[in-house]
Amino acid sequence: MTDCLASLRAELDALRAEGRLRPLAVLEGPQDAEVTIDGRRLINLSSNNYLGLNTHPQLVAAAVAAARTWGAGSGAVRTIAGTQTLHEELERRLAAFKGTEAALTFQSGYAANLGVLGTVLGEPDAVVSDELNHASIIDGIRLTKAARYRFRHRDVDDCEAQLAAARRDGRRRVLLVTDGVFSMDGDIAPLPAIVERAEAAEAAVMVDDAHGSGVLGRGGRGTVDHFQLHGRVLIQVGTLSKAIGVLGGYVAGPMAVRELLVHGSRPFLFSTSHPPAVVAACIAALAVLEAEPERQERLWTNARRFKLGLQGLGFDCGGSETPITPVIVGEAGRAMALADALRERGVFAQGIGFPTVARDRGRVRTIVTAGHTAEQLDRALDAFASAGRALGLLGPIAVARP
Repeated sequence: MTDCLASLRAELDALRAEGRLRPLAVLEGPQDAEVTIDGRRLINLSSNNYLGLNTHPQLVAAAVAAARTWGAGSGAVRTIAGTQTLHEELERRLAAFKGTEAALTFQSGYAANLGVLGTVLGEPDAVVSDELNHASIIDGIRLTKAARYRFRHRDVDDCEAQLAAARRDGRRRVLLVTDGVFSMDGDIAPLPAIVERAEAAEAAVMVDDAHGSGVLGRGGRGTVDHFQLHGRVLIQVGTLSKAIGVLGGYVAGPMAVRELLVHGSRPFLFSTSHPPAVVAACIAALAVLEAEPERQERLWTNARRFKLGLQGLGFDCGGSETPITPVIVGEAGRAMALADALRERGVFAQGIGFPTVARDRGRVRTIVTAGHTAEQLDRALDAFASAGRALGLLGPIAVARP
């Protein structure tokens, strides 16, 4: 035990030396456009709460009412005694929202990816995956015995080549998997071209739309709706923890996929179902999405304003096309230094480094929400300008923001 503990401490020391050992940021109140950390009010650019639904009165009221009526927990896994009418109602609503025949909820988006990949794919099969797919997809693929083919990020020609290689190897099922919106860079998968190549290779397509649902498409229906690809994507994975504002993940697709997951997905089979309050709040969130489209509109107005401001200052924002806007500065230590400088100036924006991103692509990832005001975004841009100049990341004169 002593040797093991010593090696763990040595690993922590190495992280500390690289500037990657960071304490948890503890919020002293609700997740919002501004948050309190260590007694200070900070503009929050680190939240996935895209539409500000987590504090919406309808969601809060639904959660409270469900807890009083149904209790604090469900008390069992779904396949034994943990399926309540609330769970089935949410899944019907999710299927209608995503335009699919059926849906199935999981404890998280991470569990959903592990669950679907581990169930749909076996040793005779193949998976073709974008190299920058989310860690949950990568881990899900590792848990299967399927042959693995990785294509360069958003490279449709390389994707086509990998699909052809999978077919030449005589695999039973070929599943092409991609994020809809990539969480670190904020770019969107070229889904129309990817689906076209997959169809030509007689492969199925799975899209993880964690950062697309609630953000892209009509009423936030996601990237499949955004590109009008209904009926051409076999499986859509989403999360209830980001734009929906609550907790959980889901898989939407044909009824056959749902039934296979119910009977064979280990994360589904061996996890207690969502508490009633969570389920009721998710149902309420879907109703709010339909009733308040202005939230999505405000999200995009804010995203465009802030992105143009950062680019005008001279920051490298990569190829972002969504409210996720990275500020790429190089190695992890520089990213953490920028995050610290921003916090000193009243902005909470977390630094991200290796292994989440490449060693030379460390960044501060920013996410604006529908809840930010123009004044808050302008203050955040002023903080970026000041911090960037102080750290030598920008020239002495900043371009005026939009």
